[in-house]
Amino acid sequence: MHRNRWFIGAALVALLAMLAALGLGQEEDAAVATPPQPRVAPPYPEDIPSTGRVREFELVAAPTALPLLDGRSLEVWAYNGQVPGPTLRATHGDTVRVRFTNKLPQPTTIHWHGIRLPNGMDGVPGVTQPPIPPGGTFVYEFKVKDAGTYWFHPHLRGSEQVERGLFGVLIVEDAKPGPFSRELVWVLDDWRLDAGGQIDGRFNTRHDLAHDGRWGQVSTVNGAVQPEVPLQPGERVRLRMVNVANGRVFAPSFEGLDASVIAIDGLATDRPLPASRLELAPGNRVDLDFTVPQALSNPRLEVMDHFTRRPFPLATLVVSGEVVRPPEVAAVAPPPSPDLSPARALQPAETFRLNARRGGPFGIEWTINDEAFHHEGEHASAHHKVYRLPAHQWATLRFVNESSRMHPMHVHGQFFRVVARNGASVDEGHWRDTVLIRPRETVDVAMFPQDVGAWMLHCHIQEHAEAGMMTLVDVHTEGSH
Repeated sequence: MHRNRWFIGAALVALLAMLAALGLGQEEDAAVATPPQPRVAPPYPEDIPSTGRVREFELVAAPTALPLLDGRSLEVWAYNGQVPGPTLRATHGDTVRVRFTNKLPQPTTIHWHGIRLPNGMDGVPGVTQPPIPPGGTFVYEFKVKDAGTYWFHPHLRGSEQVERGLFGVLIVEDAKPGPFSRELVWVLDDWRLDAGGQIDGRFNTRHDLAHDGRWGQVSTVNGAVQPEVPLQPGERVRLRMVNVANGRVFAPSFEGLDASVIAIDGLATDRPLPASRLELAPGNRVDLDFTVPQALSNPRLEVMDHFTRRPFPLATLVVSGEVVRPPEVAAVAPPPSPDLSPARALQPAETFRLNARRGGPFGIEWTINDEAFHHEGEHASAHHKVYRLPAHQWATLRFVNESSRMHPMHVHGQFFRVVARNGASVDEGHWRDTVLIRPRETVDVAMFPQDVGAWMLHCHIQEHAEAGMMTLVDVHTEGSH
């Protein structure tokens, strides 16, 4: 019987609360390495004024069959009968209300990847909500505090449910329109198919667990193989890209276009960044800004993926028609660069060593600090360490990859800055919620936690997370437990 790899039993939460109330269990909580700091101005707003608008959506997850990939019928699990799921849109400061119904044969939840929201809306079963059973419903409601590109997906048996097609995009728009003629949304994914051309039903194999997760033989943009995307000369385009794959890293190249990166993982970059070395690990988002040249020697521009040894085409931009004048709208000014000097002066509050070992229900466990996130039936072990960070203070976290595989590490409910790689200081010029840690690499990130609660920290290679590479970070205020 397949174990529920994402469910953290209510017993664990209750036990932690009881121990905190009794002042016990402190050995299980990692001590913060630095003394408390005075509360300082946050590097991005803790909250923003509400627009007073409520954007209401209905989402239904159910099995269906769709003409995807090469146009043949593919049996999938889908939100609202489409893959990718619907693109939900709201404006900065709106409240989003999603009435969700589960018509799958399994329990599920929805996690709003990259969104800062109340902990109870984060979609982690057993930590923030019970799993939603087949036939069950749940209402997610939260104010969107950050403009940008985000996405949503299950946080329960993700290696299967995401692979079968359960993912969609949430776009939070700026209050003022940007200087763009057109917006494109590209959901990047890959699919492992069996001999009959259907999704391979063998999940969490030893091969995938021993490597960088499940990589498929067919890569798609919005569910289509190598689509042709029509553009007109002169158009100024905002391209929002989301990597929803279980394990594949994408590195799209836009040769022939003067493209700039204007946002990563939702938030705007400090300045336009070159798009010459793009890299999207599972969970990452990248927003590009480019203007289609008015004169091209070749009106067909292939977007190639260069991450693997053999580059392959992702899509083709086909330029034709009359010249378009971009709208005369002032660009939105990027936010000021944060002062990272207080964070750089700190020793790591926590160090997370990433590795693997034999054992567990799949034969291989992926660990954080020699601990795999175990489940006993439907309940997590109450002995799992919970890492604690104070709110409204800078803290640095260190990831030490002791393994020979990649790990895109994702933190719920927080943004962070990469400040060092292998001991060398780094200024990437942008925030993240997911960072790719390469084999044998050490990466330091700086965080300024603001939203209290128990937040997941995990590898976003779905198979690695299923096999144990996840933990909890408890963001608390002074005096709380």
